[in-house]
Amino acid sequence: MTESKILSREQAVALAEQWHATGQQMVFTNGCFDILHLGHVDYLEKARQFGDKLILGLNTDASVSCIKGPLRPVVNEYARARLMASLAFVDAVVLFGEPTPLELIQVLKPDVLVKGDDYAIGDIVGADFVVQNGGHVQTIPLVAGYSTTALIEKIRRAYP
Repeated sequence: MTESKILSREQAVALAEQWHATGQQMVFTNGCFDILHLGHVDYLEKARQFGDKLILGLNTDASVSCIKGPLRPVVNEYARARLMASLAFVDAVVLFGEPTPLELIQVLKPDVLVKGDDYAIGDIVGADFVVQNGGHVQTIPLVAGYSTTALIEKIRRAYP
């Protein structure tokens, strides 16, 4: 079942169009989601509350390495996609390899674009597009003390 929620870009577009045609509000968010932790779960659960369906844009391994450095991701894209798809509040997962999710946002046309509150709305990639197309942008408070980078550092200190 989880694999059926991992979609190609074309499949995701068709599904988004179907949801829009039936009046369902579609939420989009994106990220690396390397080493699933409470911060991720809390964030995605809250994101889903802004609409009827949640599509997660997931960075490919190559794009994670570009963003986070050559030692990342720790968990490969297939495993990360399966983990994200296993969450009940995530309706679809789409991998993207571009430097930003802008192209994916433009083809999906979400009603709501969500990012963590570590971003100013004006700095969120795709925010202008979503607003110009009648949608809105929402930020979510992050759970303090939870990040993949901090988790990796804690493991490194414990096991030098």
